[in-house]
Amino acid sequence: MLYNIPMSYKFFAYLDRMKYIRRWQLMRSVRDENIMEHSQQVAMFAHALAVINNKVFGGTASADRAALYAMYHECSEVMTGDLPTPIKYYNNSITGAFKQIEELATDKLLETLPEELREEFGVSVKPDTLSYEYKLMKAADRLSAYVKCLEELRCGNAEFTSAKKSIEDDLRSRNIPEVEYFFEKFIPAFSLTLDELED
Repeated sequence: MLYNIPMSYKFFAYLDRMKYIRRWQLMRSVRDENIMEHSQQVAMFAHALAVINNKVFGGTASADRAALYAMYHECSEVMTGDLPTPIKYYNNSITGAFKQIEELATDKLLETLPEELREEFGVSVKPDTLSYEYKLMKAADRLSAYVKCLEELRCGNAEFTSAKKSIEDDLRSRNIPEVEYFFEKFIPAFSLTLDELED
């Protein structure tokens, strides 16, 4: 049966398709990961980094804003698909062209909301890239990738050895105190088994 649904009410149906878009497409994975579950983990990590910013380092980051940026950070991929990192960042021309495509996809996605909701959602779907919350979200995105590498390596998949090193080097080079705190305090537990977590 065909439904005559206006384009301005299809936003959430589009976002629901995030669960079909696989990450790490060029690598053999023990367990597939989709961009919906990835976004949820990035949202948790971004929220945590902002809380650490406030409670440990006396900052003023908005934990809610960081989490919202993370929740929507991959949403353009329901239009574009997930372009693998080695291709996306192969050179400045490809990176710039893909950023333009993502921008167009994001604009198109916002058009699937009624006019009265677009501005409110637009703040999260098209974040302030100069904000500290955005910086924390980008770090959280890399932390999520790092945790994926740990999971794969724990399962004996050496395919992720180089990725783990390059992601850790990238995160350390950012010199973000909240990330260093997260690494020191929380990352070690990701290598534990369920029984070890419960000890």
